[in-house]
Amino acid sequence: MQQAMDFIVSRADLRQHKLVERALPALGDGEVLLKVDKFAFTSNNVTYAAFGEAMHYWDFFPAPEGFGKVPVWGFADVVGSRHAQIAVGERVFGYFPMATHLVVQASQVKPGSFVDAAPHRAELALVYNQYLRVAQDPAYVRAFEDQQALLRPLFMTSFFIDDLLADNDFFGAKSVILSSASSKTALGVAYLLSRNLEVDVVGLTSASNVGFVEGTGYYDRVVTYDGIGALETGVPSLFVDMAGNAKVVGDVHRHFGDALKHSCVVGGTHWEARGGRDGALPGPKPQFFFAPAQIAKRTKEWGPGGVETRFAEAWRGFLGSVPNWMRVVHGAGPKAVEAVYLAMVDGKVSPSEGHMLSL
Repeated sequence: MQQAMDFIVSRADLRQHKLVERALPALGDGEVLLKVDKFAFTSNNVTYAAFGEAMHYWDFFPAPEGFGKVPVWGFADVVGSRHAQIAVGERVFGYFPMATHLVVQASQVKPGSFVDAAPHRAELALVYNQYLRVAQDPAYVRAFEDQQALLRPLFMTSFFIDDLLADNDFFGAKSVILSSASSKTALGVAYLLSRNLEVDVVGLTSASNVGFVEGTGYYDRVVTYDGIGALETGVPSLFVDMAGNAKVVGDVHRHFGDALKHSCVVGGTHWEARGGRDGALPGPKPQFFFAPAQIAKRTKEWGPGGVETRFAEAWRGFLGSVPNWMRVVHGAGPKAVEAVYLAMVDGKVSPSEGHMLSL
């Protein structure tokens, strides 16, 4: 019987973690065993953990009581199959736990994809349950696997944040303010917004990251968190919160007041400082952004292939600018995974680094 290794974290304290070994069960009819080859780990994964309860991220991969498996995006190979249409040796891209193996119940099998129909995932968003078969993925390039794992899922979120804002005429705003401006999701949004001459793009970041954020060329203006008070209040603005820092949210709302036309909650990179966002804040009530909802809306409106075509065009443009600011760093083995995990939780990873890991 094969052994698997899982990296699990305490739901009550994200710094507490441990490695556990488990025996893999014999495969049942329709089941497929995936061996996780490598996965990306970014601040977005910390957001998954920070909002694990509220957004059901813990539900994808069950863990022992009180613990959770942080979801990650990466590549895996089929090493066992009880499904006639899926062969051992295939390579797939998708949503995995921080682990060495995952058993899925393959369903809705198509030439380019299949879905994990495990009962515990039945009510969860399809975008997270679908696995792409790379041999039939037109956007797949083996040489750019790392960039795909690190940025493509995040850029999908960026793409639909930009789309939501444009779909609502930017809620009447002329300036878009992004917190955690150095995060990869924020950079994707800023890149897309930078192509729109109708709005200014303002990045909020820590003093240590100002040079990096400015160097991407995506923002019209970059200010530190303690410089929010210097932003012009007469310009109708909207706020896209990637940081999840209650103080930053409060500072932005109090500074802009009624000039703030929309407040969009996306991430939790400042996970320890979240909470109390809604309490007596002036201006609009912060609204959670959930990418699958906008994806479903546009899938219906744009028709077959519409989302894929539009996304692919934007993705190719963004990918061309990435080498200017990101270098890929590889790490293998439990100690490497632990080191990157803790550094990311503590916000000590350079935004210029993209970490690819393997247990």
